[in-house]
Amino acid sequence: MSNKAVINTDQAPAAIGPYSQAIKAGNTVYLSGQIPLNPETMEIVSDDFEAQARQVFANLKAVCEEAAGGLKDVVKLNLYLVDLDNFAIVNRIMEEVFDTPYPARAAVGVKALPKGSQVEAEAVLVIGD
Repeated sequence: MSNKAVINTDQAPAAIGPYSQAIKAGNTVYLSGQIPLNPETMEIVSDDFEAQARQVFANLKAVCEEAAGGLKDVVKLNLYLVDLDNFAIVNRIMEEVFDTPYPARAAVGVKALPKGSQVEAEAVLVIGD
């Protein structure tokens, strides 16, 4: 019997490809990358980078909560930015949405992201004991 479970919520954007929003294996949850889609319209929320970053974290939070966790449980965060000049904005938002100790993190500059997004984030969280 597998201890793997699919995590899915309509409070975050539906998958736009052959993947799950998250997979829980034991007490570890692997969250797929989130881009700044409004879950209701499936459209990018804004052209503004800060608005996009805030939506990405809201989408991650919704998936974390569906997995019976929260952003406080994130142990690893991978960020993908089309423009690394926006790095300071992401840092400021992370200070607002995460408590210390902050998760381990990578930030990678990329040429492009799905649907013209400027930012994407994926995470790993550990829930429970």
